[in-house]
Amino acid sequence: MEYQSLRELIGHQVIGVLGTYTEDAEGMDVYICGIEIQSDTQLKLSFPHGHSLLQNQPVTLHLDNRTGISEYDAELNVNRLSFKGTVERFNEYEAIVSAVEYQVYYGLSLIKAFQIENYEFPDDDRPSKALPISLIQQSPVIDATEHDNKIGVLLSFAKQRPHTTVMAFLSSEEDDIFFITFPSTFKGQVLSRDNRCYFAIDSRATFTFEKAIEWNYSIISGEVYEIPKSSPVFEQIQELFIAKNPWEVGFFSHPDIQLYHLKAAHVVCPKRSTNIM
Repeated sequence: MEYQSLRELIGHQVIGVLGTYTEDAEGMDVYICGIEIQSDTQLKLSFPHGHSLLQNQPVTLHLDNRTGISEYDAELNVNRLSFKGTVERFNEYEAIVSAVEYQVYYGLSLIKAFQIENYEFPDDDRPSKALPISLIQQSPVIDATEHDNKIGVLLSFAKQRPHTTVMAFLSSEEDDIFFITFPSTFKGQVLSRDNRCYFAIDSRATFTFEKAIEWNYSIISGEVYEIPKSSPVFEQIQELFIAKNPWEVGFFSHPDIQLYHLKAAHVVCPKRSTNIM
């Protein structure tokens, strides 16, 4: 399938999630933006409320073709693109980003890839350590309004640029996020080095393109904790998670699967007109 263009695999005009490090390199800026795929190596981004991107700034974008899809399976059989790029030029409401490296996956299969000449994946020499244990003591009250939003985008603090990946999730009325993965995955390794992250939820299964960028999303940031299998709430959260994401049930039988708790510290949700610290 390598001959297919990004437009054929993802679409011409889509919603994307952008992550980039702040100027002091201590934090992360996250945007929901409109994306026009101009070529296999160039994207045009639109920001209805403006942006603070700079010339030559490294960014990572997540795009996919899951618009209108609300049912999934364990392999997440949609085309998913992680696009690492550099800001080439911009104005107040738009930016052009050129590719440095990307991969398109369908399920577990890599179907298209690109990288510029002499690109080297950055080494990460930060020490790895066990995640702190979540202090949650009772089953969370689940946010029923997010039931149809099966997949969100996790943004973690990798070297050089944020790492983005789609994740099945469970969210609470307190805006906490619960997800599962294996510690051996790249995202698991990044979280073991820096347990801060962002989680972006957009209503991609039900949105209209024009309104989605304006209000139909949430961006949650905080720190990630482990909920060990010995926790009194592990099985309760597992049941709630599977009820929302039934295709994930098989993962819980694997001995290495880990349940993560993103404790919300900051929430941006234009749909509810909130900006909560």
